[in-house]
Amino acid sequence: MDEIATVMNSRQTVLLADAARASSHSNLLTGESSALAGLNRQIAKLASSLAAVYINGESGSGKERVARLIHQLGPRARQPFIALNCGAIPADLVESELFGHCKGSFSGALADYPGLFQAANGGTLFLDEIAELPLAMQVKLLRALQEKSVRPVGSHTERAVDVRILCATHQDLKVLVERGQFRQDLYYRLNVIQLQVPALRERRGDIALLARQILQRLAAGSGQPVLELHPQALQALEQYDFPGNVRELENLLERAHTLCEGPRIELADLHLPITETVSGSYEQPLATYDLVQHLLQVERHLLLQALEKTRWNRTAAAQRLGLSFRSMRYRMKKLGLE
Repeated sequence: MDEIATVMNSRQTVLLADAARASSHSNLLTGESSALAGLNRQIAKLASSLAAVYINGESGSGKERVARLIHQLGPRARQPFIALNCGAIPADLVESELFGHCKGSFSGALADYPGLFQAANGGTLFLDEIAELPLAMQVKLLRALQEKSVRPVGSHTERAVDVRILCATHQDLKVLVERGQFRQDLYYRLNVIQLQVPALRERRGDIALLARQILQRLAAGSGQPVLELHPQALQALEQYDFPGNVRELENLLERAHTLCEGPRIELADLHLPITETVSGSYEQPLATYDLVQHLLQVERHLLLQALEKTRWNRTAAAQRLGLSFRSMRYRMKKLGLE
């Protein structure tokens, strides 16, 4: 009876995993453009492999979403998916975060910590903004990938790990290798397969579908009816370049959904950023706003520009604009950029 129960449980696990992958197949990236169709085909193909994948694309284009889909559609779907933004961890803590540490190995290490490699054992570890990883850590990461083992800080023994590595960055790693800012040997270890995520402006035909999906999600979360976009508002979205990509579209629609007072979202509800003309002056297409609104749009444009140039590092963007970090956070919150 125990053997039968074991077989039944094993069969049930396989069926659940197959169901999870089938469900994920029906939930690929939203859109009908040729660029997105090609990306979805690549995602489905890469999911069955265990090769390392380097995902390249602009900030906000959905690189982590792509990584999650590769994991969910693959044989490790029922195992952990762990994501780390390498640029968000202080340089002196990256080793501990990745490989773990032993109690007492450094000041503040009050207990053993397994690290993300061990947490993702049997599953997938997604290293976002891999270009931000310090050079010294790149050497240790390369060794961990080659040896398939990690040594926690303060430990004298290594621990075997079985982890699929996916990484992403909005920078060009090949250029960084040429500049000596990224190790060539690690680049080739990570870049077994490269996957390019298109910017939203490269698939404008998907904006209507994306907007509808986002508005449906917002309505479900708030318990309110789904708002429709006025044709003029949709036209403006399709003409806008979206430097912040899908993330910016989500922010725009969430703000419009929250503040809209009518049954549908009008152009004025979007508060689209102004565009910069060739002469350097600013203009707002398709609508005329009062002075206060115009100044808010100018402020938003400058903040977005600084954030994009500093890879959304708020401290660096604040310094670039001559603002304090607190003032930067206040302005971002006010303008819906958080």
